[in-house]
Amino acid sequence: MIPQNILAFLFFILGSIIGSFLNVCIVRMPQEKSVVTPRSHCVKCKNTIPWFDNIPFISYILLGGKCRNCKEPISSRYILVEFITGLSFAGFYLYFGLDNLLLPYLFMMSCFIVATFVDFEHKIIPDEVSVGGMIAGLIFSLFIPNLHNVISGNEGFILTHLKSFGLSFFGVLVGGGIIYLMGTIGDIVFKKESMGGGDVKLMAMIGAFLGWKLAILTFFIAPFFGAIFGIIEKIRTKESAIAYGPFLALGALVSLFWGEKIINFILSGYGGLI
Repeated sequence: MIPQNILAFLFFILGSIIGSFLNVCIVRMPQEKSVVTPRSHCVKCKNTIPWFDNIPFISYILLGGKCRNCKEPISSRYILVEFITGLSFAGFYLYFGLDNLLLPYLFMMSCFIVATFVDFEHKIIPDEVSVGGMIAGLIFSLFIPNLHNVISGNEGFILTHLKSFGLSFFGVLVGGGIIYLMGTIGDIVFKKESMGGGDVKLMAMIGAFLGWKLAILTFFIAPFFGAIFGIIEKIRTKESAIAYGPFLALGALVSLFWGEKIINFILSGYGGLI
């Protein structure tokens, strides 16, 4: 049996490789370009990047953070995304183990990483991430019932899987619906668009993976992170509009790992305080 720390390291390596692909998605999706073709190339000189210059971390360090051909600096975002993805894969493995929940949550996390970096830079969330992720969440839920804590019982095999799919679909409706309603109210109050369509779709995706309860919790957690960032940005740039997708993703992760404890704490009267 392979020791857990070795497996965690292997998941880190796998994650960094996936992160290299996520970098392609981050660059090309906002431009509506294929993430498959052409092969990776320098954005300045357009020369194709050979495989030995595309190894996560190592190539960046050996090249001194510059293109081999034109010496154009390579954005540090590339190595940051690889590191975050690798760390996420290792962390999720250590938390969930080799459980069937690991794959859907790694997929969801990968979507969050792309959505976060694209939204911060372009103030959009690609449909390939939000809508594609929502569909993936529904499919995962159909085949992995315990994604929504559905245990096979008297209902039978088919009904168990359909119940899980139904909970996922309800999560889509609640997740997308609650933030759409908030955006509509905000539009009326502030007389301008207050919530982008990408945020609605991202919340629908979150509902597909986490279900309606954790989607609602995400809805209430995200503003705490967003408000802190918004205040800093207001002081720094005088801009009031912020990319909200990253904070929905952060709220979803808090809900995934601590959501049930938070809900139980609230339902028990704040731990007996009321």
